[in-house]
Amino acid sequence: MSEKKQFIVVGGGLAGVSAAEELRKQGFDGGIKIVGKENHAPYIRPPLSKGYLNGSDGLDAVYVHPETWYSENSIELMTGTKVFGVNAQDKEITISGGRPLSYDKLLLATGSSPRLLTIDGAELGGVYYLRTLEDSQKLRGELAEGGRNLVLIGSGWIGMEVGATARTLGNEVTILERDPIPLANAIGDEMGTLFADYHREKGVKLRTSVMVERILGNHGKVTGVELAGGEVVPADMVLIGVGAVPNVALADDAGIITENGIVTDQAMQTSDPDIFAAGDVANAFHPLANMRLRSEHWANALNEGPAAARGMLGQNESFEDIPYFYTDQFDLGMEYSGYGPMTRGAEIVYRGDKAAREFVAFWIKDERVVAGMNVNVWDVNEQVQRLIKSQKVVDLSKLTDATVPLEEI
Repeated sequence: MSEKKQFIVVGGGLAGVSAAEELRKQGFDGGIKIVGKENHAPYIRPPLSKGYLNGSDGLDAVYVHPETWYSENSIELMTGTKVFGVNAQDKEITISGGRPLSYDKLLLATGSSPRLLTIDGAELGGVYYLRTLEDSQKLRGELAEGGRNLVLIGSGWIGMEVGATARTLGNEVTILERDPIPLANAIGDEMGTLFADYHREKGVKLRTSVMVERILGNHGKVTGVELAGGEVVPADMVLIGVGAVPNVALADDAGIITENGIVTDQAMQTSDPDIFAAGDVANAFHPLANMRLRSEHWANALNEGPAAARGMLGQNESFEDIPYFYTDQFDLGMEYSGYGPMTRGAEIVYRGDKAAREFVAFWIKDERVVAGMNVNVWDVNEQVQRLIKSQKVVDLSKLTDATVPLEEI
């Protein structure tokens, strides 16, 4: 391949780095630049609400690669550099200082940003979002010694994971959620209730079907959260976790199609043949599911990046990985694989001991497995994904019988 080819990755996260790594593995010997606005080398986000936040993991568990890895692989890492625009016609991006950089292929791995809660008091000291390494470091400093009164607004994965971590560290934790059941949008009412009950057993004050009116403070520092009706929930600190928004501004600037993220085909190619997208921001067509899917999870970034790299090289790429995510909350570990949209209205069947929270749940539609979740049961995810990919009719009596190996179903 020509040394003159220049590939640029915008976004200093896992998706962008995994794409650059795959380009080198595939023998691409042209220029590769990774342009990231943060001052750190690229890092992964799961430890920010789990191991790094609770102090069990150090920075070595956060960074994707040591900083020397980039120079060793002839990858130019441009940290602290913001991209202001994409000129798709001239195949240039504009970075800090107004300098243009030319590309032959461009990967947008711009991720997502926390959805902001626009209520009175959101700007007070002691009110946090969790997205960056700095966010996690600040929260870690506040929570490490215990004895704080943390209120979380929102009971998605961030809220539930941070709530569990904070409680384990000896803090008082209240979670405020407007919906009746936490995590229901991700895993349904039944499984969401399981997580809710577990948090309550661990001393978390989980309050559902409540509306937050404003955040209260004194001398610029948060003191509480006021609910609709006037009740005030005391707080030393507040974490807002009400979802994320894909960062599509650069894609819009380039004139490429966006809809719930950057629209791509199965090779991660956008409506511009020289621009690709991967990670949180990509709303990619999935051939097996026959629909577009956008996922904000670690595994998606890890695997879509290499798929985009192969697409950028002109290979006949078709990204068909089953969406996957995991969580650790208190002593409960879970892995989930499957197509979220297909689980709506599906039957849930169980294998194992649900009461003891040691089981595998399967979502069944048209007698086929469309999703599976293993809770405190390990080394089964590969078999779960095989069942989903096979799209074959399953015998439910065997599926729910823990004495029948999953490999035989």
